[in-house]
Amino acid sequence: MSATAISDLFEKPAQFKNKKIKLTGWLKNKRTSANIIFLEVNDGSTLLNLQAVVKQDQPELFALAESISLASAVSVSGTVALTPKSKQPLELVVKQINVLSTARADYPLQKKEHSLEFFRNNAYLRVRARTYFAIMKVRSLLSQAIFDYFFKNDFVLVHSPILTSNDCEGAGETFELKQGKEFFNKTTYLTVSGQFGAECYAQAFKKVFTFGPTFRAEKSHTSRHLSEFWMIEPEVAFANLKDLIKLIESTVKTVIKQVMQKAKQELDFLEKQFDVKLMERLKQITSTKNFHVLEYIKALEILKTAQASGQANFEVQDFNFGLDLKTEHERFLCEQHFHNQPVFVINYPKDLKAFYMKQNADGRTVGAVDLLFPQIGEICGGSEREGNLEKLVERCQAMQIDTQTLNWYLDMRKWGYFASAGFGLGFDRLLAYICGLENIRDAIPFPRAHGSINY
Repeated sequence: MSATAISDLFEKPAQFKNKKIKLTGWLKNKRTSANIIFLEVNDGSTLLNLQAVVKQDQPELFALAESISLASAVSVSGTVALTPKSKQPLELVVKQINVLSTARADYPLQKKEHSLEFFRNNAYLRVRARTYFAIMKVRSLLSQAIFDYFFKNDFVLVHSPILTSNDCEGAGETFELKQGKEFFNKTTYLTVSGQFGAECYAQAFKKVFTFGPTFRAEKSHTSRHLSEFWMIEPEVAFANLKDLIKLIESTVKTVIKQVMQKAKQELDFLEKQFDVKLMERLKQITSTKNFHVLEYIKALEILKTAQASGQANFEVQDFNFGLDLKTEHERFLCEQHFHNQPVFVINYPKDLKAFYMKQNADGRTVGAVDLLFPQIGEICGGSEREGNLEKLVERCQAMQIDTQTLNWYLDMRKWGYFASAGFGLGFDRLLAYICGLENIRDAIPFPRAHGSINY
C-alpha cells in the first residue's frame, strides 16, 4: 500500500471515511492516557499533524506506541474515522505501526519552547519546528510565484555565473577566490550580482531575468544583512525609469498576492507567531492603487522638516544633497509620512550609485530607483543603464574603476545597445517582510553572515 499524503486527508476528509490508509512521516508529539495514546504524525505535506489513535485493547501495539520517541520516522496504517465535532475533521485509528528509524532520547527539539536564537544556532534542525517549516514553505511558494510571474510575462530565464572577474557594484565588498589567479589566470570573485550577464542577454531577448545566490563580503551584523543571499534581477531592453517602476510594482504586488492565496495556512500560523497585522499589511500592499513616487531631493526636504518640527529625531541629521538615506529615514518616509505605504525614491545623486547608471541631464543625478517598504526600508533597487560608451568610460575613470576586466561590458555599447533598465529585488528580504520576521537570518535555510558559517 502506498502512503497517503496528510494534506490530501485534510483537503477532502469525507472521501477517506472508513478507508484503510498508510502514512509515513515523523512523530511530532505524543499524549498518553490510561486507555489511549494519541500520536501526532507529520509527513511534510502540510503544516498540520494528523492525530493517530492507539487503543489499549491492542496491548502489543499500545506498548509499541508508548515506546516511540519524538522525531522517530514511522509508518502507520489504520482506518480513517471522521471527527466533525473535534478540532480536526478526521483521525486515524491505528492497526499497525512500523518504527523505521528511532530518534535518540537526546533529540534537541523536545516539547519545550526554544528561542529564535537557539534555532539560528541549530539551522540544520530548525525546519523540523513548525515556525521554520512554515517559513520555508512560504519561501518555496514565493520562488514559484517569481517564476510564474516572469514566465507568464514572456521573460527569458538567464543562468548568470557564480564565479566572475567583475565587481558589478564597484563597492569592493567581494569574496575573492583563493585559487582564482592560478586557475583562471586572473583575479576571480564570487558574484555580487547577475546584472551584467542579464544585460548581455537582454540585448537579444529584450526581457530576461536571473534568480540566484549573490555574495557580499560586508562585515555587517545587523538583522537586515547576509553574506550570501538570493536576488531576483530582471533586465529589459528599450525600457526607461518609468517602465522600470511599473515593472517593479507589478512584480511585487503579483507575487505577494499569489503567496497569500497559496500559503494561507502558513501565513495564518506566522501571523499568530510574529505579527498580528501580517495579513492586513500584505493586503494593503497588494490593494494600493499606485505606490508613491518621490524625488530624492523631495525626500530630503521631508526628512529635514520632520526633524525640525520634532516629528522625528534621526541619528543622522545631515540632510544635504548627497546623504545616503539610512534605514531610519527610509522607514520614516514609508511609515510616518506616507502612512505605512510603499514608496519609490528616484533620481539619486550619481556619487551614491554604481558607475553603470544612466546620468540625468542635470549632471548631478542618475536614473535610479529604490523601493522602500514599511518596517524594512529598502527592498529593491534599480536603474536605467548608461548606454553612451564615452559617458560610461568617463564615469569609470572618475570612480577609479579598472576597465580592463570590463572591456566586454563596455563593448556592448558599440553594437546596437540603445537602452536597458533593470532592478535587483532581495528575495530573502521580501520573504522576511511577507512572513513578519525581524531578522533576515530566519528567512534563509542556512544563513551566512560575518563570523558565522556553520554548515
